[in-house]
Formats: sequence, structure tokens, C-alpha cells
Amino acid sequence: MASLFRHGTDLLVQYARYHRDRRNIATHFVGIPLIVFAVGVLLARPALGVGPLALTPAWVLWGLATLWYLSRGHLFLGFAVSAVNALLIALAQPLGENTTAAWLAWGVGCFVVGWIVQFVGHYYEGRKPAFADDLVGLLVGPMFVVAEALFSLGWGRRLLDEIERRAGPTYLRDLHAPAMR
Repeated sequence: MASLFRHGTDLLVQYARYHRDRRNIATHFVGIPLIVFAVGVLLARPALGVGPLALTPAWVLWGLATLWYLSRGHLFLGFAVSAVNALLIALAQPLGENTTAAWLAWGVGCFVVGWIVQFVGHYYEGRKPAFADDLVGLLVGPMFVVAEALFSLGWGRRLLDEIERRAGPTYLRDLHAPAMR
């Protein structure tokens, strides 16, 4: 529980230690958004109200997660990850209005596909997912993906340098060599 309230830099470093292979990081750009979208679909019911302004469990969870992201010490990153998550949840919400079968098919289907993509990435990494050791990794994952996207656009050089100083640089692991621990 104590790791839940650690500074964002420490959380990103801990997460990065499980994500140094570039192929693993690339799979997270697909898997994590799919999982967030799936959670948005599955929590689109019940809805209080109708249409795009309906209050659902997904929006309540988004609000709580947003407060957490904004309090991790990197305000811009907190706003960015919250905006990306809001977009994914907004896209997911209309699927809650479908039949129960369609709602579940979309939600469970995207959730399963997202996790399959994640586990393919961790095959390349040669390590288990970060959440296996600390459930906070489930919250850090979206923050990590958004941070990586921002790094690729030139934002956050000091944060990236600190992550790489503490977790090491990214690489392509030789799949015939033993995994690094």
C-alpha cells in the first residue's frame, strides 16, 4: 500500500525495470489502451442518466485515478494521462448501451486481447509484468505509456534521464540468452 503514494518518478522507475526491451514497450502502446478501453466498456453500466453525460462507474474510477495521477509530482504528465484515459473511456461508454451480449463481448474481448498483447511483450522482456509484484503497476502502466509517448516527442528529458539512470537504457533482448532479472 505504501507504494501507492510514492512519487511518480519512483513509480515510473520501478515500472521501467520490468520494461526495458523496446518490443515490450511497443506492445504496451497497444495493450494498455485496449485494457483501459475495456475497463471503460465493462464499467459503462449502470448509468445514471443517458447519453455522453451519464455518470457510470467508469467515470467515477477515472475521477479517482485522475486525482492519483495529479498528485504524483508530475502535473503535466498527470493531466496528459488523465486526458488519454478520459478519451478512451468516452469512446467506450456508448458500448454500455448495447445489448448485454454485445456489451460483454466488446468489454471482455478487448480486455483479453489487451492482456494477450501485454504477455507477448513480456515474452520479449523475459520478465513477468510489474503488477505481479505490486498491484500499483496497474495504475502506473497508463502513466508509463503516456510518458514514453511524451518522451518520444521531446518532453521530459530530465525525467527520462533519471529513469534510464536508475532502470538502465532500453534494448532488444537476445531471445536465445537468459532473461535479465
